[in-house]
Amino acid sequence: MLYMFGFQRVGVVVSDLYFIDPEPSHGQEGAERGVRLEVRLLDQGTASGSIYASRPISVDRPVWRVDLLETADGPAGTFNRTHHHSAFRGWEPSERVFDTALSAQPVEWLGAALSDPPTLLRNSGISPDEVGPDDARQLREAVPDILDTVRRLLARVHAGELATVPDREMAVARISWL
Repeated sequence: MLYMFGFQRVGVVVSDLYFIDPEPSHGQEGAERGVRLEVRLLDQGTASGSIYASRPISVDRPVWRVDLLETADGPAGTFNRTHHHSAFRGWEPSERVFDTALSAQPVEWLGAALSDPPTLLRNSGISPDEVGPDDARQLREAVPDILDTVRRLLARVHAGELATVPDREMAVARISWL
């Protein structure tokens, strides 16, 4: 499932995620499940045709990511794999950053991070001229709706409705929009 919040040039995308990585990092082995949120740059294309024609919208380059993950075969709500990526190099994320405050209160931590867009974007290496003049205000105002979406997705993951084990044996898998 994919949710998107779009502002002028900044967008937030949220999806459930089931992930199997055959090369474990940070001593973490086995499948992970949870919710991934990315801050992305957006691009509004030019509508071609009549004034009623749909406009192309591109969900473009990622700039920041948080993964509210836990071991797939463990109890729900542990958030023992929860981390964030403070920046991207092209489409590749920086190393996982583990923060005990993030694992202890993931939704609250996420809300605080999203409520300070200038710092989040600056730490991600995004220049102010790459975003719209109202992006920061609009993102801050949308934080309650974004967090509500994250909570609903997490509840569905924990209930076993989303981010579920693939129906066939797989050595590598990323089942998600993101």
